[in-house]
Amino acid sequence: MTESPSSGAGVVPLRIDVFSIFPGLVDGFCSDSLLGKSRTNGLLDLRCHDIRESTSDVHRTVDDSPFGGGAGMVMKPGPIFASVEAAEPPRPLLLMSPGGRRFDQDMAQELADLAEASGGFSLLCGRYEGVDHRVRRHLVDDEVSVGDVVLSGGEVAACLIIEAVTRLRDGAMANAQSPITESFGESGLLEEPQYTRPAEFRGWTVPDILRSGDHARIERYRQAQRLHRTLRERPDLIVARGGVTANEQALLEEFPSDPYH
Repeated sequence: MTESPSSGAGVVPLRIDVFSIFPGLVDGFCSDSLLGKSRTNGLLDLRCHDIRESTSDVHRTVDDSPFGGGAGMVMKPGPIFASVEAAEPPRPLLLMSPGGRRFDQDMAQELADLAEASGGFSLLCGRYEGVDHRVRRHLVDDEVSVGDVVLSGGEVAACLIIEAVTRLRDGAMANAQSPITESFGESGLLEEPQYTRPAEFRGWTVPDILRSGDHARIERYRQAQRLHRTLRERPDLIVARGGVTANEQALLEEFPSDPYH
């Protein structure tokens, strides 16, 4: 089992336990960049458990053929139950499953808030043709899906969830405004186009207003671009938030769409 360093004084760590037969895949991904810093700084207490360590035979068997026949192998309930019960992980315990609740930014925020409420949550990564149904019925609290796609195992999905949740914690990101202004943030809109130096690249120039120094006007322009982009690429998000307000319509009329959209 791998475990993150202890948190510093005054910091409430978010504990996430991951159960997998390939814990190194998760631990390795979560050791660099923002996640690695969050573990070092005590914001994230990640514990990766190897389900094979809870087997009772010399071959460390975690799977068997399905009753009734069929393709592939199914993960046995015994090692999974034993691994979870030995770790006593924080709840809820979520099974990575294509049939589970769709993971989105709202769910990421719910899980991030668990650091204060219950200390954290746990993720179970299946493999092969899935897990014995008794794991679903009697061990996990819910199932979560990262999209309508089938993977070889739940580790990639678990890493996605861990990163999405951790970056919402106070102190995880250098700029506290980032989770607010980026796509799916508090505004419910996609993020506006972003530019950096040079001001001209291969004949494509940065919009003049972004170099004007008029910060109030720049912010109105950015809000208009968020609206333009969302209306064009994800109109369902506009519908979900109740449509465009009168003030937003005025912004759309004041500022045309970014020329490089």
